Amino acid sequence: MNLYPIIAGNFMLDGGAMFGVVPKAIWQKTNPADNKNMVKIAARCLLIEDGDRLILIDTGMGNKQSEKFFGYYYRWGEDSLESSLKKHGFHTDDVTDVFLTHLHFDHCGGGIIRSGENFFKTTFKNANYWSNKGHWDWATDPNKRESASFLKENILPIEESGQLHYLEKDGKSYLTNSDLGFDVLFVDGHTEKQMIPVVSYKGQKIAFAADLVPTLGHVPLPYIPGYDIRPLISLKEKELFLNFCHENNVFLFFEHDAFVELCSLKKTDHGIRLNEKLTLLDL
Repeated sequence: MNLYPIIAGNFMLDGGAMFGVVPKAIWQKTNPADNKNMVKIAARCLLIEDGDRLILIDTGMGNKQSEKFFGYYYRWGEDSLESSLKKHGFHTDDVTDVFLTHLHFDHCGGGIIRSGENFFKTTFKNANYWSNKGHWDWATDPNKRESASFLKENILPIEESGQLHYLEKDGKSYLTNSDLGFDVLFVDGHTEKQMIPVVSYKGQKIAFAADLVPTLGHVPLPYIPGYDIRPLISLKEKELFLNFCHENNVFLFFEHDAFVELCSLKKTDHGIRLNEKLTLLDL
């Protein structure tokens, strides 16, 4: 097995929205803001090469939206989903599976491309696209608070293509040895039935933290984004998750940290905290 970090494009978000009730004077120590209060955010996906399978976890926001849409997100850097795949010797046609942690636009938008003014198709024509029934239903009939994050052009073409598959939850919050060969944790604080993959690699377990712990700056328990629909559930899930990671020596792979790819954890008098910053190449 080989793992590759895939930078699907970087952007910026309002720091207050990213850190919820935590004061700027505190969160800006780890995630400094510019003069518009915007903080740098990555769209760092994970590519798993495992035998004849090439599995991509999340796809970034893509590039098919309008100039007005992207005007809110201040994209920066030169990386794209396609260029990052090419950097590691792969093409979109090589991907066999696309695993979507959830269907917010910055996690699934790159999985669909425009094929005409009002027509869309899947980016990965040979891949199975993986969601779960609970989250799919949530995203396709969205509540008003989240509706701006669930864009129909990112979601419905997956089903229309015939490439949509559901990971069966079977009533469990932690699914071991899923159809894709890794464990999956289901969490409901950020959005309904977000999926957190836990991959075994070179004897080391790595959790793709997605929006449960978006950046290293979000490791302390109260640091919960204002985007989360159930922040108190996020708090509980995050505490259980971080304790699990510490007790089982699970590293965190950060999807949204612009500067830190991977880290190990340690227990301190203040709770679970950073132990060491790493990259996949260090393993």
